[in-house]
This record gives sequence, structure tokens and C-alpha cells, in this order.
Amino acid sequence: MERLRLLRERALYGDNFSKEFYLHFYREYERLSEEPTDERYRDAFCYAFEKLTPSISDGELIVGKRDTPLSDADLREWNEKYRHIAEETCRRAGGGQDSHMAIDYELLLKYGISGIIKKIDEVYKNCSEDKKAFYESCKSCLMAVVKHSQSYSCSAKKQSEETTDPVRKKELLKIAEITANVPENPARSFYEAVQSVHFVTHCLSLNPLRVGDQQFQLGHIDRYLYPYYKKDIEKGIITKEFARLLLDCLAVQINMRVPNGLSSGYMLAGRDRQGNAVANELTEMGLQVIDDVRLVYPSVGFCYTADTPESLLDKACGLLLKGYSHPAIFNDDIITRGLMHYGVSPDRACDYIHSTCVEITPVASSNVWVASPYTNMPQLLLDCMDREYDCLEDLINAVMHRLDRRIKRNFEAENAQRAVRNENSQNPLLSCFVDDCLERGLDIEKGGAVYNWIMPSFVGMANLVDSLYAVRTLVFDEKRLSLCEYKKILDDDFLDNEELRLHILRDIPKYGNNIDDIDRYFGMFTDHIVKECEKYTGMHTDGKLIPSVFCWVMHEHFGRETQATPDGRKACFPLGDGSGPCQGREMKGPTSSVLSATKWDHSKLIGGVAVNMKFSKSSLGTDSLNNVKAIVRTYMKRGGFEIQINVIDNETLRKAQKNPEQYRDLVVRIGGYSDYFVRLSRNMQEEVILRTEHRA
Repeated sequence: MERLRLLRERALYGDNFSKEFYLHFYREYERLSEEPTDERYRDAFCYAFEKLTPSISDGELIVGKRDTPLSDADLREWNEKYRHIAEETCRRAGGGQDSHMAIDYELLLKYGISGIIKKIDEVYKNCSEDKKAFYESCKSCLMAVVKHSQSYSCSAKKQSEETTDPVRKKELLKIAEITANVPENPARSFYEAVQSVHFVTHCLSLNPLRVGDQQFQLGHIDRYLYPYYKKDIEKGIITKEFARLLLDCLAVQINMRVPNGLSSGYMLAGRDRQGNAVANELTEMGLQVIDDVRLVYPSVGFCYTADTPESLLDKACGLLLKGYSHPAIFNDDIITRGLMHYGVSPDRACDYIHSTCVEITPVASSNVWVASPYTNMPQLLLDCMDREYDCLEDLINAVMHRLDRRIKRNFEAENAQRAVRNENSQNPLLSCFVDDCLERGLDIEKGGAVYNWIMPSFVGMANLVDSLYAVRTLVFDEKRLSLCEYKKILDDDFLDNEELRLHILRDIPKYGNNIDDIDRYFGMFTDHIVKECEKYTGMHTDGKLIPSVFCWVMHEHFGRETQATPDGRKACFPLGDGSGPCQGREMKGPTSSVLSATKWDHSKLIGGVAVNMKFSKSSLGTDSLNNVKAIVRTYMKRGGFEIQINVIDNETLRKAQKNPEQYRDLVVRIGGYSDYFVRLSRNMQEEVILRTEHRA
């Protein structure tokens, strides 16, 4: 369809992230410097939304974006004055994570902003004086969103008067009607529901105290949008084809809202609060979006259960076999079990989101800091190789001791950041859509959310496991080297020891080949990490420390700064890309890889587990779909958390390296998220290429 092609091109090639909102905010923020903090923030926030230019592009049906470029004079003013003020204000507000969540879309659609304001008015009547400023800010920020939507309504109406295209005139008048009603009021139709969801998410992404890019998720769209779709279909108000087009337009807007290199999307399927498998037309349609838009977003998570209909699994795996990097397939039962282990009630445990990559946060109730921070696991081993040990167990204990100190130190640092945010930051608009902020009269930045977890991630686990086994073999079993001699070879990046490096890579067994004697080390460390993290509690209610073993792009970052490792990896090369085997080390096929990656308990690693598998497109046969489905089922049945499948051949990737302009929309799966291949660093491209290609 020409409409979708044009919208897609705009999202793929455009510069969509104007600083207009922030310029307006900080102009007013500076002007109000004598006002109390809450009033100053509130008034500047409302002013910025009042001044923000509505932007409706040709062909758009779902509206709300920030792509109006600054004039040359405004851009100079921003760069020379207000950018520095914004940076300093954000620095004082505190570091840490944000936006790794899905808000309460059911609340939004059922009550609208006007209904939420009524709820605030009710609690305001009897609240203590110290909470009144918070509630007043919430109401003002909500009304700013309403006025911004109304400005879109006026803009759409004006554009309708200017166009000579009768079809577009009708579309613009419909946009004007819808944006005049939502998000202010409850959604009356599927079209209004989709528009309301996007528009509020667009507004939430404009956070003046966190000027960096936001990446809010949309939750389970096939649950909260389905009643509106079903009603409209039954009444003949909408066709399935138009509903699909609206979801495609929503998907394009995600790409206009979130820069590539991050992750934003939604989840599908899984089980609902009654324990039933979710499988409806929107589940299928939400998957079809991947094929329709063919962009880096939406990042789609497909929640697998034993009751998931075969047709949906066929659809999900079929998309992967076509070469798309979505959907990622999550184990609904394992994740629900893990959430309940950490105290989440059954009705909330079924309603979770992959908050960007694979990190799991409960929907509508979270202020969880994911991947906070990352720990370089092979570096812990390298730091311990400065002396000799009597046995491998002593070396492992030394690594564990360093790991425990690192967990404690990192937790204290993250908790200190929480304290700074508690004192100096606020987000009243977001607080209106997250339980239990309004009930408590407490901003989300001050602990108002139900769940305030911190999720550290431990990167390079497979490198650590392979390195330990190599050390065990060469130092303690064969006594070919002392530990310090081994360390000297690593310090020199295997200079004059290439034969030894190749022996390590080729002859010493590796994690990922279903060898119990090696694989057990992975579980030894994850079990230890889980138990150690359970010792710590953060400053806010339910501030648990919950671990993960995925990497986003940190395997490349850590790889650049890590010397050669005992597993044969050379200095500066990326570490392993997730929880599966290291690049190129799966020698016995995909089944063995899956068996190795599921010999340890995934359920308590709610911070995220990512297992990447790569299949050669050139090897696909008539039975490839059944083969891939069998691998997915095996992984899920054995308790795997999440699996990501890339189907592409190295020849295509090499062509993309040579002619990037011809492959600008080539998307590949990285360490928990997807990105455009040609926009990756050369090192990251080589890491993707080196991953083992299986035959399907």
C-alpha cells in the first residue's frame, strides 16, 4: 500500500526527534526560577505542551509526534543556552533508569483523562497538605495533554479545509473528531482506543527532567484493545483490514517516537487473569504488523504457553523464517512463575512486559530500573589471575568473592541514585498511570509505584564458563601452564601463541554442546547470583534486587575494554551475546545448544535471559518451519526464558557491509534487542556474522 510505504520511508530516513518541547520548557522554567519547585515544573510543563507544534503528515491516521524542526535562531538558542541548563537540571535530578515499563492503558481507555482527574479530585478532598502539590501537578499535567490533543484536532480540521483530496479530507475530519474526544474521554471505538494509547505514550516520552530518549512499551495490545475491536466488528463500524491498517500506523509511530538502538513495542498471547490462553484476531494482527512495516520497531514479544494455538506458533516462527528479527519468543509459564516467586500476585504476574529487550516488569505498576548496572563477568576472572591457586575450586571461590563485592558495591551505587531521584526529581504525568502513585499521593520518582526493583545484569557468562574450563584443562588437569603464565599470554593478546589459542578454540570443549561437565558452571554462577541478590532490599517499597543475564549492546562495550580471555577470545572482541554459547562455538547443532542453555533455572532471572540462535537462510528446506517449531518447543518445555532467532546468511551481511545504502532496512537481532545492521559498529557487525549458522 502506497500510504504505508510513504509512512515507512519517513520513519526510516527521517530525523524525527525535535527539541522543540524542551526549548519551550526550559525557557519558561528559567523565567519561573523564583517559584517553588513543584509549581515551576508544573507551569513550565504546561507551557511547553501549549507551545508544542502539532504535526500531521500526509497519510497518517494515528497522530502525535515531535518532528517539527527548530528554526535556525531557536536551534542556536537551544545549543548556546538552554541545552546546558537542561543538562545541568537533569544531572541534579539524578541518573538511573526510566521508561522501561508499560502504563495502565486499561485505566486510560476506560476512564479517559477526565475520569482520572475525577479520581484525583476525590482523593484530594481528604489528603494531607503535603500531598496537595503532587495532586495539583498531576491534574495540570493531565490537562496539558488534553490541550495538546485539542491542538491536533484544530490542526487536522484546518488541514482538511486546505486539501483538495476528498479522501484525505474525510480522514482529516475523522482525526479532528477523534483527537477532540480522546484521550480526554473514554475511548468509544477501536480507532479512538489506538489513538488514545499512542497519544498518551507520545506525551509521556517528553520528560523534561530526563531529556534522553524514552522507550515506553505498549503492554499486551491483544488484551486491552480487543474489546473495542470486537464491538466495532460486530456492529460493522470497522473492517478487519482497516483495523490492521491502524495497527500498522501505530507501529510506524513507535519508530517516530523511539530512535533505533533502543527498543519499544508490545507483547502478544500468553495467559490472561483467568488462566486462559490469549488468542484472538488482534494476536494474529499484532504479528502481521512485523511483515507489514518491516522496521526495527515494534519489538514484538510472543508469549508462548502449552495452550498456544498451533496457528499462532506457525505465524510467529514463519515470520522469523522470512528473515525478520521479531518476534522474540518468551516462556509465559516460566516468567509468571518467576514473578510470583518475587511476590507478584497471580493477577499481576500474567500481565507483564519485556520492558525493552528481555527485562520483565509488571504492567501498570512498575518503576523498575533494568540492567542496573551491567557486570563484566570474564573481567572478574582476569582480576583473580594475578597469583596461583591450589585448585580450581579456590580460583572459583576467589571469583565468587569478587562477584559478591561487585554486587554489593553496585547495589549501593544504584540505591544512592534512587535517593537522589527521590529528592530532586518528579514525573506527575507518568504517576497518573502507574499503581499506586495516586492512591498513595506519591510521585513515581519518590517510590509511589508498587514495584521498585533494581535489575543488575551479568554479561559474558559463556566466556566465563569457557574460560574456567580452559583454565581447568591447561593449568590444573594437564599442568601445561601456570595460572600466571596463562595470564601473561593473555596480557600479550596471544602474541606468538596463536597455536595455543587455536588449540583452546578447537580442541577444548565449550558451553553450548550439551556437555554436563562444562554446562554445570553456568548454573553454579547463576544460582549464586540469585542467592546473593536476594540479600538486598532497596530504599522504596518492594525494592528488590533481581538479576538478569542478557547484554543489550554491552557485550561489545565490555569487549572493547577487555583484554584477551582464557577461552581463546582475543582482546577487544565482543563478549558472548546473551545466555547461549559464545559466537561460533556451537559445534553439535541447535538442539545441543538448547539443551546446554536450559540446564539451569531461568525462572528467578526475571531481569532477563536472552538466547540467540542464527539459522542460514540458504539452508531452509520444506520442513524448516516444523524444525524451528520443534526447537522452540524443546526450549520452552525445558524451562527456557526467551529465545531469539535470526534467519539470514552471512553473504547478505557481507553485501550490506560493502553497500550499506542498499540495505538500510536490514534488521538483525543483537543481545536482546534488534537494530539496523548497517548502523552497527564494524565490531558489532563482525560479532553478528560470526555467530554459528545452523541449518533449519
